[in-house]
Amino acid sequence: MNGQYIMKRLLLITLLGIFSFNFASAQQNDQDVFTPIGKYIQAGDCEKLSAWFADNLELDILGAINNCTRNQAKLIMKNFFTNYTPKKFTIIHKSGKAPMKYAVGSLSAGGEKFRVILFVKTTDNVNSIQQLKIEAE
Repeated sequence: MNGQYIMKRLLLITLLGIFSFNFASAQQNDQDVFTPIGKYIQAGDCEKLSAWFADNLELDILGAINNCTRNQAKLIMKNFFTNYTPKKFTIIHKSGKAPMKYAVGSLSAGGEKFRVILFVKTTDNVNSIQQLKIEAE
């Protein structure tokens, strides 16, 4: 009986450990959506950044508002990164929860400072940028 008790307890501890790990991983993935996006903004990598774009999204770049396709948005961001080479990007605030999250970041690019606002929607466990706004600070 003592052996059965130990085996049941070991099984329970193992199952709790697996559940805790999966729950923590799911939470971490949910919170980290802005990490790769921020990395691509800092790198000025419009190719990898555009992979996060929704099929249709709103871009507001220095007051020029565009409702555009993923490919159009990629070209607009390429133009922005050409004119303002990114040096540093930092997320300064994150909020919301699935299905809609947002982040505010600070971008140093081309010798100027910008505020970047990102709205990300989660649909069927896929995160996509619905709106990206860049304004001068």
